[in-house]
Amino acid sequence: TELAAPITGQFVPLDQVADPVFAQKMAGDGFGVQPTSDTVYSPVSGTITNIFKTKHALGIKTDSGLEILVHIGLDTVELAGKPFEILVEEGQSVSTTTQLAKVDFEMIRESQKAETVLVLVTNMDRVKTLTFEKAADVTVNAAETVGTVITQ
Repeated sequence: TELAAPITGQFVPLDQVADPVFAQKMAGDGFGVQPTSDTVYSPVSGTITNIFKTKHALGIKTDSGLEILVHIGLDTVELAGKPFEILVEEGQSVSTTTQLAKVDFEMIRESQKAETVLVLVTNMDRVKTLTFEKAADVTVNAAETVGTVITQ
């Protein structure tokens, strides 16, 4: 399964994300992107399984059974959904060209939150290998492949 950048911006290895829960991979393994645009796309093809009521995160399940969490910003759950316009619904099929959300990153910055968009594989027990083709601070475009997951 290929993982694509969910948004245009700078690639951030997960261990360099400014949140210890994510950086220490407690919620799963993956990567982040420091955004330079406002539209979040699906990082994989699959089905929307969960949209958090605070709109800061979405769950996607791939056909191979991977569970992917797209988490928009750090500590943005506290913003009660205000900066997020969700463009999909639960049960919807998505691909890497599907827009998931429009985000007011200026509002996130004004709230003194980090705007990093994270992509996490939350069921790591299904993962044999997870590799990334990009290095820190490399510019990536939305829908560009940045990594590959091989399932068990």
